[in-house]
Amino acid sequence: MSTLKVDTIRDNGAGFNDVVTFANSGGTENGRLCRAFVNFNGTGAVAIRASFNVNTITDNGTGAFTITLTNALSDANYSVSGSAGDDTGSSSGCWFTTGFNAGSFNASYTTTSFRVQIYFSTNQTADVPFIMASAFR
Repeated sequence: MSTLKVDTIRDNGAGFNDVVTFANSGGTENGRLCRAFVNFNGTGAVAIRASFNVNTITDNGTGAFTITLTNALSDANYSVSGSAGDDTGSSSGCWFTTGFNAGSFNASYTTTSFRVQIYFSTNQTADVPFIMASAFR
């Protein structure tokens, strides 16, 4: 086993979709890096806390948000995962998790955006202060 210590890893291409891949010695791809992520406040004026390749968040109503990417992905065949929660004291001062839906309600993924929906366990949509989403391709 070897250890590689570097400051920067670059692919040989020039575009955003020339992605660094991880492969075994036989050339079989084992993984890729995250293509986009965001951590944002979903209450009041929506505000991004931290992100990579996310341009804007659009508030589409209670618990519904569109995440627009800075750089388009090569196609819409990517996976989104995420979570959401509230620690504002509405559950005896404890963190509680809500439901997280991505792209499954009359809005398919595009190369430049995807939608997420946040809801409580009662299936009631909700705006919460902590929403995190990541896209992998």
